[in-house]
Parts: sequence; structure tokens; C-alpha cells
Amino acid sequence: MGKITRRNFNTLLGAGVASLAVPAGIRAQAKSKVVVIGGGAAGATAARYLAKDGDGKIDVTLISADEKYTTCFFSNLYLGDFRTFDSITHSYGTLASDFGVNVVIGYAAGIDRSKKSVSMADGSSIAYDRLVVAPGIDLKFDSVPGYSKEAAEIAPHAWQAGAQTTLLKTKLDALKNGENIVMVPPPNPYRCPPGPYERVSMMAHVLKKRGLTDSRIIVIDPKEKFSKQGLFQEGWDNHYPEMVEWYGSDVHGGIVSVDASAGVVETDLDTFEGALLNVIPGQQAGAIAVEGGLTNDTGFCPIVADSMRSTEDENIYVMGDASIAGAMPKSGFSANSQAKVAAMNIRGDLLGTKVFPAKFSNTCWSLIGTDDGVKVGAQYAVEEGKIAATSKFISQTGEDGALRKTTYEESIGWYDGITKDIFG
Repeated sequence: MGKITRRNFNTLLGAGVASLAVPAGIRAQAKSKVVVIGGGAAGATAARYLAKDGDGKIDVTLISADEKYTTCFFSNLYLGDFRTFDSITHSYGTLASDFGVNVVIGYAAGIDRSKKSVSMADGSSIAYDRLVVAPGIDLKFDSVPGYSKEAAEIAPHAWQAGAQTTLLKTKLDALKNGENIVMVPPPNPYRCPPGPYERVSMMAHVLKKRGLTDSRIIVIDPKEKFSKQGLFQEGWDNHYPEMVEWYGSDVHGGIVSVDASAGVVETDLDTFEGALLNVIPGQQAGAIAVEGGLTNDTGFCPIVADSMRSTEDENIYVMGDASIAGAMPKSGFSANSQAKVAAMNIRGDLLGTKVFPAKFSNTCWSLIGTDDGVKVGAQYAVEEGKIAATSKFISQTGEDGALRKTTYEESIGWYDGITKDIFG
């Protein structure tokens, strides 16, 4: 796959979606109303593309709980001192000023599917013709024995970016030589499959840079294997020898309890102590999707693969981390790609514009050490009613340093491009 830069980003991602001008003969009698819940990679992308390509015939309202959005993707690079916090935090100003999106900062409390309206926490409501639900994830704190929302203020998860991210960074930077980190990654499925292990790499990078050579990172994984495992373990051996200890569930036998206050994780194998605990619990779709009846017994939202339309309501589309998107991982790239397909189909619903066959893309980059970037990704299409990979690629162990540096630089270009594509 060629190098991705801001300039060619839309060309690579927009296959089957780019040429969507509204035919001159189609004229809506009144503006259709689309409400988007969630201002992350999926929601903001959908809002932008609906407003940009709606020929002035779609009134787009974006509901976000916060005035700014901090990306989970690249937050590990902030932990590792490769990015500033401001550089991963974005506003909705351009969506409002340049694209005419109505940005509402507030909490969407419920969906009345019969009345086609969203109720807000302040008592107001917003009507829709089509609804985009892109709330991301909620955390299942009780999936880890002894963990809780309150415990997360001591043992941060930082899997929803913002205050938790800065809390984890503060605790990481406060460690002294000989003090250990204990991480508990999440069970499948979860947001960003390689994310916890990139985080391990970035935390190890900080420890090494600060000369904390007697400190260790102990990973107590509820899984027997993880994404890019060979690449990460090779990188840990090369960059951080004897600093990272990874225990799969077949070794530690299961997590018995976590005591955040004591800094202890107890397993069937042993009890592990850390001055810093980073516990990432299991996940499900955001609460608004659950309460709106859009999830199944997995806790995530089933969708029609070629449109991202909810299987539970033909007027609702679900995308991003909250959706069950076949072979696609839960990533920012996936969310952006899915949002474009959904926007195309919503325009087709409301304006009668042409709908092309759905095509999706994803790449997950990870930084292991300085200029040591790796990636995994695929192209996707709908096959037998499911989103399936049509081609795949992954970095290889043993690659030379020049290629790894190029891969890292490619990821920087991608981040600049995708955040421009999402937030305008």
C-alpha cells in the first residue's frame, strides 16, 4: 500500500463515495432533517459529508456532549511524549462555520423512535427524518472483578480520551525508578485491537527515556493472543529488553480481583503489584444505543452491511465503535470509512441520489519506539450480507529501520488527513 498523506487521503478512502453530486432534476420540497448523536470519528464525518454533499437540502444537527473531541487514536503518542494533548483535541467550529452543521453541545438522553425525536437532558427535543447514532463505547466496569467507575480515578482506563488520558499521563510521569506498571487489557471485542500494546510500548519508552531501568510493565491479559503480537514482542525485545512481561490467560489462569487503592491485581497464578494500574475493562455500545433498543445480546448494534442502517429501525443508521461491522475492527479509520457509506445511503434515502456499492477501508498504525512504526489493515466489501475483507496487509517482523520510519511518517500524514476529513 502506498504512502498515505493528507493530500491523497480522501482519494484512498472515498472509493465509491466521491462522485455524489445531486442530480439537477431532483428538488426536495423542504429540507430533510438528519440528527447525528456523537461527535467522534463516525458522527462528525457523517455530519460533515451530509452537509457538504446535501446540496443545501439537508438540515444537519450534530449533538456532542463536549465542546471539543480528543481522539483516542494517537492518544498513546501523547502518553509517550510524541504528541501534545492539544494536537489530539479538535473543535467543531469549522463544521458549523464552513459546512452549516448545527452543533448542539449537550447530552442526548433518549430516542423516541415512534415520534422520530431525540430527547435532550435539558428537557428539549430534536426531531429527525433520519438519525445517525455514533456514540462510541461505554465501559463495562464490572467485567474486571473489583474494578469500578470510582476505581478508575485511581487506576485509569484512559479508553475514552480526555480527562482519563491526562490522569494516566500524570501518573506515568510521577513514577520513580523501581516502581512498576500493571496493565489489564480488555477482552474481545474492544476499541482499537492493537491499542493496549502500543500503549505498553509508549509507557516503556517513557520509562527508558527517564532512566527508570529497574521499573517493569506487567501485562495481565484476559486473552491468549493479541493483534500484531509478533511485531510488538519483537519491538519490546529490541527497544525495552526485560522491561515488559506479558501474561496471557492460559498462563495466569484468570483475574480474581483488582484492588485499585492497594495497586494489586490478583490472578490464579500470582498477585501482581504496581505503583500504577492501567485497567481497561470490557466494552459495549454507548448508552444511548442500548437504551434506544438498537443493540443485541452482544451489547453492540447490528447493522445492514451495505448501508450501516440499523437492523432495528429503518430510519436509524449506526456506525463506528458501537456497530457490529463484520470483519472491520473498531478503529477511527473504520468509523470514518463507515460514516461515508452511511452518509451516501442517507442522501439516497432523502434526496434520491445514486447509491454506489459499499466499499470500506481500515489501517491501524502503531508506534513501538522512536521511528519504529508498524501497521495492519485491509480493504472491505459486502459479501453474503456481511462486511468482509477483500485484501489485507501487515508489517513484517525483521523489517529495516528505514521502512519502519516511513511507516511512522505515513501515520502522521494519515492523522493530519483524517482529522481534517472529520472536523473540516
